[in-house]
Amino acid sequence: MVRIKVCGITNITDAVNIANLNIHALGFILSESPRKVELSEVAKISKLLPPFVSRVAVVVDITLNELEEIQNSKLFDYIQFHGSEDISLIKKCNLKTIKAIKIENEKSLSDIALYQNFVDYILFDTKIENKIGGTGKAFEWNILKKANITKPYILAGGIGPENVSQAIATLKPAAIDLNSKVEKSPGKKDINLIKQTLEIIKNTEK
Repeated sequence: MVRIKVCGITNITDAVNIANLNIHALGFILSESPRKVELSEVAKISKLLPPFVSRVAVVVDITLNELEEIQNSKLFDYIQFHGSEDISLIKKCNLKTIKAIKIENEKSLSDIALYQNFVDYILFDTKIENKIGGTGKAFEWNILKKANITKPYILAGGIGPENVSQAIATLKPAAIDLNSKVEKSPGKKDINLIKQTLEIIKNTEK
């Protein structure tokens, strides 16, 4: 069964409502973004989450001090590195690690070999200029069929009810990352769109 992460969580109401849909993970963006959230807010949200919902810190080119602050907060199960982080920094992480690789064309696949032996999971997102994610745009999924991917991976980038079935059928990823396509506005999720997407996933996997 494909696992589901909803990223860009910014408020308690969305977090609790989404977690109660049996979502596997929630993503909290800690770096500059329209969906940025502070650690203090994540702490408030975490107190109200049910058991067994993983929390993912999404970061971009953080410093070692910032990494230590995130780890010392004890709020997260994973850190998702979404920038151009040096492998030496990632190796210092004592949480489960996810490395986002942004796909623009086949040349982007070369980044896989740089990271996949040093992280727990790879996440593939759409590359659009210098944006870190949440663009609402999907990349050409068939590009990944030409890649040497040695572990289960997460598929992100413009996935929602209109294309999630095709995404799963095309690539059979281990997990799907939902964000902008299930929002009313940046950082405010649409619970009905999430329910619709989950129902489509359920029917696709029958």
